[in-house]
Amino acid sequence: MAEYVEILMVEDDPGDADLTQELLEDAKVLIHVNVVEDGVKAMDYLRQQGNYAQAVRPDLILLDLNLPRKDGREVLQEIKSDPDLKRIPVVVLTTSDADEDILRSYNLGANSFVTKPVGLDQFAHIVKTIENFWFTVVKFPPK
Repeated sequence: MAEYVEILMVEDDPGDADLTQELLEDAKVLIHVNVVEDGVKAMDYLRQQGNYAQAVRPDLILLDLNLPRKDGREVLQEIKSDPDLKRIPVVVLTTSDADEDILRSYNLGANSFVTKPVGLDQFAHIVKTIENFWFTVVKFPPK
C-alpha cells in the first residue's frame, strides 16, 4: 500500500482549511491532512499530548500566523527550537504580506512564506504550487 504524505495544517479559518484539503484531494501523491485551529493544539499535536497522543508526525506543516491562544510566530519558534521537531518543514501560509512577518518567519526558521491570495482561483493556484514543489520535488527528512 502506498504511503501517505502527512500534513498538519494549523488554520483557524474553517473555509481556508476545507478548501485546502479539497484542493489537495487530487494531488499526484496520497496526502493526509490533519487540521488544528490554534497554536496550543498544534503544539499538543506535534508533541503527541492530550487528545493527540496517537497523532502521526507530519512530513510538512502549513502554518497560519494569526491564530487564537498561541500565534503562529510562537508556534514556529517552538517547533524550530525543539530538537525533535525542528527538521519538519514549515510553510507559513498566511494573509499577511508584511515585510516584518516575512523576515521574522524566516529568522525563526520557516522553510517558506506564502501569502494567501483573496480570490478562489488564485488560492487554488497557490495550493497546487505548494503541492507540486513539496510533494514532487522536495525530499523530506526521514522520520
